[in-house]
Amino acid sequence: MFNKHAIGFLGIFGLIIHTQAQTFTNPILPGGYPDPSICYADGVYYMVNSTFEYFPGLPVHKSNDLVNWELIGHALHRKDQVLSDVNLRDVQSDGGIHAPTLRYHDGVFYLITTNVYYHEAEKFTDFVNFILTAEDPAGPWSQPHVLEGAPGIDPDIFFDTDGRVWYVGTHSPENPSFPGEGEIWMQEIDLSSWSLIGSRHFLWRGACGGVWVEGPHLYKRGDMYYLMVAEGGTSYNHAVMIAASQKIQGPYIPNDRNPIFTSRHLSYDHWAHSTGHADLLELPDDRWYMVMLGIRGDEQRGSNMGRETFLAPVVWEKEPFWWKEPKYEWPVVSPETGKIERVYDVPFPNSLQVKNHAFRDDFNSKALNLRWNFRRVPTDDIYSLSENKGHLRLYTQPAHIRERGSSSLMGFRQTESYFSYETSLNVELNTATSEGGIALFQKDNCYVTFGLSNNGDAYTLTLTQVSPSSSLNVLATSSIEQSSGQIRLKVISNEEGYSYFYATEGSDFTLVMTTDSDLLLSESYTGTYLGIYTTSNGKPSTDYIDVDWVDYQAREKL
Repeated sequence: MFNKHAIGFLGIFGLIIHTQAQTFTNPILPGGYPDPSICYADGVYYMVNSTFEYFPGLPVHKSNDLVNWELIGHALHRKDQVLSDVNLRDVQSDGGIHAPTLRYHDGVFYLITTNVYYHEAEKFTDFVNFILTAEDPAGPWSQPHVLEGAPGIDPDIFFDTDGRVWYVGTHSPENPSFPGEGEIWMQEIDLSSWSLIGSRHFLWRGACGGVWVEGPHLYKRGDMYYLMVAEGGTSYNHAVMIAASQKIQGPYIPNDRNPIFTSRHLSYDHWAHSTGHADLLELPDDRWYMVMLGIRGDEQRGSNMGRETFLAPVVWEKEPFWWKEPKYEWPVVSPETGKIERVYDVPFPNSLQVKNHAFRDDFNSKALNLRWNFRRVPTDDIYSLSENKGHLRLYTQPAHIRERGSSSLMGFRQTESYFSYETSLNVELNTATSEGGIALFQKDNCYVTFGLSNNGDAYTLTLTQVSPSSSLNVLATSSIEQSSGQIRLKVISNEEGYSYFYATEGSDFTLVMTTDSDLLLSESYTGTYLGIYTTSNGKPSTDYIDVDWVDYQAREKL
């Protein structure tokens, strides 16, 4: 019989959910999209996010109204971009691509970011800061232009009105006053040689304690320069600070009302927290908005989706103090409430936010859908879209999911806490050690597999969990009296937890197990991905699985 939980869950789904007219709901980019940076070019808004060890890296979205976003490509989309100076081949978890800045200048898009790579044998970390360029943000993007002698992380690129271009970065000062102290520094960039030139200027160490000062962005409004930073780490104390100067090299005077945005003053049970690492945007009509990361408190004050992208309105207000000169103007974020709201008025009248909570891939295209990602750069022979047309063929490899390794594993971002994820497989697993099926994952030590293995005339279906606090844990096994043909696997997440099902050809779904919903609770930089995997567990194999389709439906946990 078809399980009653599956029926109840699917009955509430629609492919597309429309929000109430004239309002939008946060987050505007659901799923693991942290550290947003935004720019405007020729009537269109573009945004990019951190991707850490995932490939392809640096997803680029576009929008006409700031609330409906379309994924159009990735800035790191070729293997030759990420195998040498920028190494995503064997990068560590939570290493890789950090905190990009996206800017548009004189017909060219510039994307500056950091690759963090830990050299295990030598016990040191490389911070490789580099620039990518493109005339079309959908790509192709250039090879990385590495900026030598640029320490630290989270770089910003600033084009001043006098024609000079500046690098603004974060590093640890030479003599820190306390652990975790950061410092913002600046140096001019020569774009003809992709090098830092001139003197280095040290600008600011933050406002409210100064711990983990990072993520700088520099803006010019009128005759004033504004330096905005993240501070307080990426958890509950995350905050946005700002300072201003009449000269680009400083001194920068902090806003007396810092932080200008945070959730540190709210209950830990607020619907969203850890807001910060923001970027400001001026619209053509002189209005301002801010994008930032935040975490929804869906599960135990956290979220399986990790850090997502939120949007809030901004107004500028002049200081009312008669005795102060000069009187600065400062940005006020979410001015009516001072906290991130789930619902705001849309930025543009008659703009209707359309949240597409569905993803279906029938693998009928010649190229892989942009939503698919890999943990690190995959090997050349991991998959094929041509061997069995209309299917994705995923080949087994000896490697299983492991730290700093590549395996036959691919997925797309989970976007809501409640979802249904189903796939139809034709399985050719003849080697005794081979397995393959569904994977739900975020890290090499935090994942769930729901996979099939050959057991003679039948298949064994095994549900396995790996968590940061324990090694591999087999949660359940089932025997399927079928050694060939189509097998469907499904995972449903709802109020009761995660439920795992299978169905053979011509049969209804059978429930294998229901687990708690916090198995993949994000405790790191990334959110959960839903996907597929195969492995031959250390043995040579020519086995594979053919994926006919995947289907994902989700709904918001209100």
